[in-house]
Amino acid sequence: MTLQSRRRTQHPVFPRSPGLRSLRGIAPVLFAASVLTNPLAIDQVAARQASPDTRASSRPDSTAEQKPRQYTYRVINAYPHDHGAFTQGLVYENGFLYEGTGLYGRSSLREVVPETGEVTRIQPLESRYFGEGITIFGNRIIQLTWVARTGFVYNRQTFERLRSFTYSTEGWGITHDGRRLIVSDGSPTLYFRDPDTFEELGRVEVRDNMGPVTRLNELEYVEGEIYANVWESDLIARIAPESGRVVGWIDLAGLLPGRERMGTDAALNGIAYDGDGKRLFVTGKRWPKLFEIEVVPGVRSR
Repeated sequence: MTLQSRRRTQHPVFPRSPGLRSLRGIAPVLFAASVLTNPLAIDQVAARQASPDTRASSRPDSTAEQKPRQYTYRVINAYPHDHGAFTQGLVYENGFLYEGTGLYGRSSLREVVPETGEVTRIQPLESRYFGEGITIFGNRIIQLTWVARTGFVYNRQTFERLRSFTYSTEGWGITHDGRRLIVSDGSPTLYFRDPDTFEELGRVEVRDNMGPVTRLNELEYVEGEIYANVWESDLIARIAPESGRVVGWIDLAGLLPGRERMGTDAALNGIAYDGDGKRLFVTGKRWPKLFEIEVVPGVRSR
């Protein structure tokens, strides 16, 4: 088996059907043996390799649907970022970034000074957990894990773990709209959950004019829209929460040149929004920089 990426091995691309949410959803069955026999291996990230296409392979002819608007970016600031951090979740709150990192034996919850990259607080996860997305709801930090189907709730000020909870899917990204948690599992489906019980309240399929959009990863709620990293791409989808329609694509190609990326798994992942300052931060797995960007209309030349 060739080891190339974060957590998946390569699979054929199957046509979508109502019962097939995501190629990523079958990962626990296909990779249980390798994960369980050596969960601390550095090359564990290879188990998440997938096709470079971000959509389902069979797409309906949906020319009647409006095409998403195209956006690019302007860099406002670039700040230091721990290039050892396998970023899975990112949130801005009261002058600090809160970051969830992944990998077995290396996963953590962190408090970070944005301008310097200094880690001022850290809470490691047990080595059996692969940390995923985080969000802050009130005075609580909620953190997902990948295939353990277990999440954790922490006190935001102290990082004390208050409780755990379970869910029936993989855990990828998480954010909230002030009322409901919004969760991704790598499929085109976003789940709305109760922030206290984690009970599912509803779900929506994310689509653009070409069909379902899969591999939705880290999430951030920005001015009434859901921003979603698309795993192993330089794209962020701007999603209308109630319909699931992709209303825009932000192309961040070239933000961190390939020569500065620490390995083949150093994908764009991590979106944080400062609502008061109207600042948008982005970074990636093992990226040495955190960027403050402005999103602007247009198509980026490649």
